Amino acid sequence: MASNIPSTTTPLDQIAPTSTDVELAVLPISNERPPSKEDDPFLVAFNPTYDADNPKDWPSSRKWAVTDVLSATGFNRIMVSTIMAPALGTIARELHMSTAESVMAMSIYLLATAFGPLVIGPLSEVYGRTWVLHVSNVWFLVWNIACGFANTKELLIGARFLAGFGASAIYALSGGVLGDVWRPEQRGKSLGKYLLIPVLGAAVGPIIGGFMAGRTTWRWMFWSTSIFQAVMALVSFSAFHESYEPLILRRRAEKLRKDTGDSRYYTVHERFVQNISIPKLLGRTISRPMRLLIFHPIIQIMSLIEAFFYGLLYIMLSSFSDMWIQHYGVSVELSGLHYLAIALGEMAGAQLGGMWMDRYYRRKAARHPGREATPEDRIPPFASIWRIIPTLGLIWYGWTIQYRVHWAVVDVAMFLMMFGMQIAGMNLSAYVIDAYPEHTSSATAASQFLRSLTAFLFPLFTPAMYGRLGYGWGNTMLAFAGLLIGVPAPLLVWKYGARLRAKAASSW
Repeated sequence: MASNIPSTTTPLDQIAPTSTDVELAVLPISNERPPSKEDDPFLVAFNPTYDADNPKDWPSSRKWAVTDVLSATGFNRIMVSTIMAPALGTIARELHMSTAESVMAMSIYLLATAFGPLVIGPLSEVYGRTWVLHVSNVWFLVWNIACGFANTKELLIGARFLAGFGASAIYALSGGVLGDVWRPEQRGKSLGKYLLIPVLGAAVGPIIGGFMAGRTTWRWMFWSTSIFQAVMALVSFSAFHESYEPLILRRRAEKLRKDTGDSRYYTVHERFVQNISIPKLLGRTISRPMRLLIFHPIIQIMSLIEAFFYGLLYIMLSSFSDMWIQHYGVSVELSGLHYLAIALGEMAGAQLGGMWMDRYYRRKAARHPGREATPEDRIPPFASIWRIIPTLGLIWYGWTIQYRVHWAVVDVAMFLMMFGMQIAGMNLSAYVIDAYPEHTSSATAASQFLRSLTAFLFPLFTPAMYGRLGYGWGNTMLAFAGLLIGVPAPLLVWKYGARLRAKAASSW
């Protein structure tokens, strides 16, 4: 038995409280071989061959139910981030806002999604995924409704920030839950299916918002999405199952102790936290995402790559509708329809990227039988090629607008850019899940922090950039920056990722 596990005669009253389903559960950090049932018959663990309670052994129907609940919830929360875009002018006039203030009202939602996961992600590794999802559903619903009733700019901006904080739970939970229920060889398929609906949210939002802005009050943007959110909150109570392994095992151990009257049953995680005070435990847990971001080079590299391209995405999303109205003279409703090019590009990238990722992973395993798979298997040496595609699309998009080329050519450029960004980003998401299996939600939250910051900040300077440089040179400048950041970084991770992970401090 590993030396850091106390004997089974340790009094159970030294273990953290176990009276409710919402309980503390932290993964051990010992590098020694973990104990097994053969070492100790009182250890409560999953059966390694098959265990109905193990999320990775769940029936496919339950796995997809959990994944689909997250996907549909993510669609609504991401859609709300952009649904205001076509109506910013209308909202600004009604609430007496300047242009900067109206853009702030939309972007501050994204600022909240930078800070929310830093708290919500770690809490899901303490109290479980289900509790966090249900609480965030209610929180988001309340403040999104408040946005619809806002009669001052201060109330709208404040409610948008608080709604974004609740919405951010989806960023913290998605990676953790997908890592909980899907095995590594299914990572691409699960990510592709999960992303199929949420990636539509950012593009569908302005489409719906455009028609609402032109035909009814902008307030229905928030009321309609609140109705959808209420439905999803009700569905999640029955369709979403707890997937966090430490909490599932802890409940099993509690039942065994109650049914048998034998207090010697325990889980590794209970023994690990038994001598740690709850304040210290929560402090270490909540600070984990920032410690990962500050001290783990892998998270730093991944965050920088994803942050830059996520910022580019929101530059496009925030300026796309206005570009069609100002440069091509189309109506608000028709300007929203062009967001279909964004949606189709992201959908194609997510589906093809998932298939390609799993196929490469299986071929790698077949080529090296008996070798243990590594997270670097998610990033092949030619992955940098995918980063060239969105930069070419960005240049194409900028100069076609500059010279007012036919609208179809502009939409094709946007499709190409979104396709490349999505297919390249999936590899990085899968890498983080595989590299931090014990603390996936915290690692995802660390990566999301910089992504949301750039999504908040980049649109703020977009009008000034395009005003001075024009769409052609403005996008060309962004494209070259994308090449400098996006092409070398995946190669560095592929070549040196294992060494960097080995040198990194524990994620505890």
